[in-house]
Amino acid sequence: MNHLIVYAHPRKESFNHAILETAVEGLKKKGHEVVVRDLYELGFQPIVSASEIIGGLSEDIEQEQQHLKWADVITFIYPIWWTGLPAMMKGYIERVFSYGFAYKYVNGVQMGLLKGKKTVIINTQGKSKAEYEANGMGEALRLTSDKGIFEYCGLEVMYHLFLESVPGSDEATRKAWLEQIAYMASKA
Repeated sequence: MNHLIVYAHPRKESFNHAILETAVEGLKKKGHEVVVRDLYELGFQPIVSASEIIGGLSEDIEQEQQHLKWADVITFIYPIWWTGLPAMMKGYIERVFSYGFAYKYVNGVQMGLLKGKKTVIINTQGKSKAEYEANGMGEALRLTSDKGIFEYCGLEVMYHLFLESVPGSDEATRKAWLEQIAYMASKA
């Protein structure tokens, strides 16, 4: 299978980067083709231009859309910042998941155009799951990304993994999370 990983974290020393490396290694061990789009390494420009609003696509966006067309499974790895996607990932979605490519309207009815593709979302967060669930943010995060972005565009969400309280987590917990990600990659 063809696996595209869209990754957004500015630090190579981050736990997010360890997640990326673990996922790539696990997928390649199973014989999958893997392409990584590290948005910071690419210098991806997250700001939508005026021409893109009226349907113009730049070469960099066409290239990203080719990667999405190629992929059977798309994995998104990013931290939760300010209870949402980091600006880099949000900008990627806004620019690459454009009208006519990822979704369209026919007679006023929205249609997801990425049907047949699957997605995995892996998020790290600073707060505990209990904190997010107590104030409704856990459900809001799932609704915003899973339903409001990925399912809206026709993707089937296979997993949405939230790794909680990452800054305060110990080595054993992080190792267990990486083992879980390696296991998920072995089942992809």
